[in-house]
Amino acid sequence: MNDLAAYLLRLLSFDSSRPLLFTQIHFWVFFLFVFLFFSLIVTRSKRLTIRNGYLFLVSLLFYYKTSGLFVLLLVFSTLLGWVLGIRMDHTASQRRRKTLMAIGVTVNLAILFYFKYAYFFTDIYNATFGTSHTVVNHLARWANNAFHTNHFDASVILLPVGISFFTFQNISYIVDVYKRKIAHVSNVFDFGFYTAFFPQLVAGPILRADQFVPQLYKPFFLGRRQFGIAVFWILNGLVKKLVLSDYLAVNFVDRIFENPSLYTPFENFSALMLYSMQVYADFSGYTDIAIGVAMLMGFYLPVNFNSPYKAKNPTEFWRRWHMSLSRWLRDYLYIPLGGNRSAGFLSYFLLFAILAIAAFRLHSTFFTIAVAAVVLVILAMFLFRPRHRRSLGTNVNNMDTMLLGGLWHGASFNFITWGGLNGLGILVYKWWKDKGWMEQIAAVGITTLALHILKVHVDGPLINMLWFISLVCLIGYTVLHLLPQNWRFTTRSWNVWFTLLTFVFISFTRLFFRSGSNLDPAEANEVAWMTASMMVEQIGSHWNLAQIPEIVSHYWAPFLLFVIGMTIHWLPTRFKRRYRLWFAQMPLWLMAVVTVAVVIAVYQFITADLQPFIYFQF
Repeated sequence: MNDLAAYLLRLLSFDSSRPLLFTQIHFWVFFLFVFLFFSLIVTRSKRLTIRNGYLFLVSLLFYYKTSGLFVLLLVFSTLLGWVLGIRMDHTASQRRRKTLMAIGVTVNLAILFYFKYAYFFTDIYNATFGTSHTVVNHLARWANNAFHTNHFDASVILLPVGISFFTFQNISYIVDVYKRKIAHVSNVFDFGFYTAFFPQLVAGPILRADQFVPQLYKPFFLGRRQFGIAVFWILNGLVKKLVLSDYLAVNFVDRIFENPSLYTPFENFSALMLYSMQVYADFSGYTDIAIGVAMLMGFYLPVNFNSPYKAKNPTEFWRRWHMSLSRWLRDYLYIPLGGNRSAGFLSYFLLFAILAIAAFRLHSTFFTIAVAAVVLVILAMFLFRPRHRRSLGTNVNNMDTMLLGGLWHGASFNFITWGGLNGLGILVYKWWKDKGWMEQIAAVGITTLALHILKVHVDGPLINMLWFISLVCLIGYTVLHLLPQNWRFTTRSWNVWFTLLTFVFISFTRLFFRSGSNLDPAEANEVAWMTASMMVEQIGSHWNLAQIPEIVSHYWAPFLLFVIGMTIHWLPTRFKRRYRLWFAQMPLWLMAVVTVAVVIAVYQFITADLQPFIYFQF
């Protein structure tokens, strides 16, 4: 009995080395007790406020277990949004409503900037003005002074888990109340439950107020089919995380990224492709588990992924990947900047400022010349091509959204580079789709020829890599255009071709995403660019094709898992829905047997040190 009490006490106390993760048995013990008490509440009381208040307090406990005293920050953010929502709905003055909305958005962004971007902007300031300012945790210093202690370290700012998600949720609520899309939530426990619901609190999906707030007032319902679907999503997420993501990371991807120069070009290229599967399985696995856990309690979280590697172009990819963030950026950033209508001064200022800072910090003559050329072209089009200002503005807004979306993921230039490359891919696709096939082939041919000339005179790894990719594209487009376009085989070939090109492009952009992950902000830029440079140098060097069979046979398990994962990913959506429903409609005894078998099989893949979810750092 004493051992059980000690275990429960340890389960409820904060330990920075043992956060509650979906992949740990501690979480499921925690959730078992939560669900038992939840069941008692919903069966004995019809008051929804009691249910919501209970889940709010449980969510605060969960966040305390994950981030310690940062739970106070979550409470502050919650109270701020709740008070502002009430005040906005209780005032008739539009100016006052707008002021309250601006205060809410500004404070939430200030919190996010302080904890996530203090090192980033201090580094930029020091480099610009030649100063040597250091980052100080003022909150820790104030706490030490208030309590006359040295318990808190004022020399470092730690990043609260999930801060990007709950600040964005609060912003969406404040803006939606201001726009009168929804009415304010009057009860603080109801609102706290919305902001802190523990299944999605630390890694999303981002809950939109207009999607989730109405669920606060619906009575609990869990049908037989919903229960089966919930269990399926939980098992599906565990398989993705522990079997696919963690195994690929530990047994292949992490080894290559640790020191790319020690591995062959094929191994470096494969690491990028396998990392795409790893990050998808990791993030969508978390989302699947969150959806399943929420569904067991009668709540429905938004779908966050829709088979993104089926996408045939970068635009479609971002409609399928991290959909809650993509929609949030569209509705609360892209459209306010002007969207498809126009681009104002702020849009151009943001783009030029980001490019100028990047050019200044990267100390690259080539990049500086490229930035200057881009700025001159944009200014020339704006001044001398007035008919194209609208399309120019749309493109600028698109690029701003992708650059800031990259910055949301991490406070370093490698994430901005990743966002910029995705933005560039979207702009190239928009230009490409409006051209005829002869213009398309001519564009690829001219690009290939220009890169070949550069290759002859410069002969660098990056030029070699780009030339080879361009040559493959030229050959592929030419061959496919020579086929009769009315054949079903040709149509399918085009779909496969575009899907593979999109996957390879997205995987290459992740070179900068992966290189800066899990690094201290102070060293992220330098280490990330060094890693990215080494990997590009290896991929762009001479390939020994005779080594490939030996490499594949040596790493047969990761490659086999990758092929299996991609095959399942590319299965038709209708087929996936069928086996989901088949599982959900199993007899309970058979479902229990299958669940136990899957859990036992999954836990055979657990490594000595559980890999944290990648998006915890965002």
